Amino acid sequence: MKKGELVAEFAKRTEMSATAANNAVNTFIAIVTERLKKGDTVGITGFGTFSVAKRAARKGRNPATGAAIKIAASKTPKFTAGATLKAAVNPKKK
Repeated sequence: MKKGELVAEFAKRTEMSATAANNAVNTFIAIVTERLKKGDTVGITGFGTFSVAKRAARKGRNPATGAAIKIAASKTPKFTAGATLKAAVNPKKK
């Protein structure tokens, strides 16, 4: 599902206009992005948690030449699924 499809589904389920649904989705994305930039975590009970993970500096190889290169330390966004989402995706069989 792409963003446009998400917006359309959101508009349909909430009976709001496509423009209002697009604004709601964009606002959610902006809020999560701003909080992650500050180093905060964003948890949605049952759905999951957005956080920032740190990657240590490491050595790598240039695949074209095979030369050793240094890869700088960095931060990356991370999502951990909540229990309710995990259960919905992977239901227990009886």
